[in-house]
Amino acid sequence: MGMGKLISLAEAVRRFSWDGMQYASGAALPVGSDAVVFGRELVRQGRRDLHAVFHASSQQLNLLAAAGAVAKVECGFSGLEVFGFANGLRRAVETGRLLLEDYSNLAMALRFLGGALNWPFVPATTNIGSDLQYRSAFSGEGRPKIPPVRDPFSGREIGAFSPLRPDVAAIHVTLADVAGNAIMLGTEWSRFELSRAAKRVVVIADAIVDQDCMRQFPNLVRIPDIIVEAVVHWPFAAWPQASPGMYDVDEEHMVLMNKALATDEGTASYLQTYVRGYQDLDGYLDMIGRNRVEVLSRSETSFLVDPFRRWIVPPEHLAGLRGEAA
Repeated sequence: MGMGKLISLAEAVRRFSWDGMQYASGAALPVGSDAVVFGRELVRQGRRDLHAVFHASSQQLNLLAAAGAVAKVECGFSGLEVFGFANGLRRAVETGRLLLEDYSNLAMALRFLGGALNWPFVPATTNIGSDLQYRSAFSGEGRPKIPPVRDPFSGREIGAFSPLRPDVAAIHVTLADVAGNAIMLGTEWSRFELSRAAKRVVVIADAIVDQDCMRQFPNLVRIPDIIVEAVVHWPFAAWPQASPGMYDVDEEHMVLMNKALATDEGTASYLQTYVRGYQDLDGYLDMIGRNRVEVLSRSETSFLVDPFRRWIVPPEHLAGLRGEAA
């Protein structure tokens, strides 16, 4: 099997990120599939002044905000559900280090759709009549947040949302082949629309499969290779969040992480141990703890991967390719 678009995580961040870019990620609520490890690598490589776009907040956005890597954020839901409010994100907003403009989850989905379809604006009724229509963190940039427009057919006043076209999207997927075809298990949360809206797409896959898998299930390939720039193989890429079929949420670490990001001292300690404390995939899994990896992998959703297991490429077969791309 050729290398195709398979590259290392470090190379993906070096090649497809830069200071000040508009960066999108996030999917499946704050406990689900998000390319959290891509955010860790952004911090490792010292990226700054990012304009982050997240459908729903996640521990990745929490980390990026706490580490000072983000200057502006647009997102829907901004908490961590049962794990509390995102402390790193909150501190960054409250101290004025970060501008946050919020929308409803439906509005974010529609804005990604608008970007995917190359619309000049997105006509919609959501958020209209609420504070979300007018409260803008970016008002100094000279544009209204959701200006009113008139429906030419009914005469009804509706809202005009700006479409989202991020410079780069790092999208977590369950399975990918080396060409970039990808299958997502579990809820998508706009990953389909995001993959079409973004100017560049990097998929972060828990497992690499033979291309015969994609030929067997072409209807499940929601992200095709033609729109993908690079593929990164990184098991537990969403940790401490979950990847349906692969591993459960690490509840203990979700609590630990959010508690640490509540203070400057805690953030510095967390970055030292859980962001800069590994050099490669093996070191990353050692950092999580092999026993913890095994426990989290015994998920009640594991059956979701059963139809695809015969095509999963063993990690040792990919080790050489990762080395070539490092």
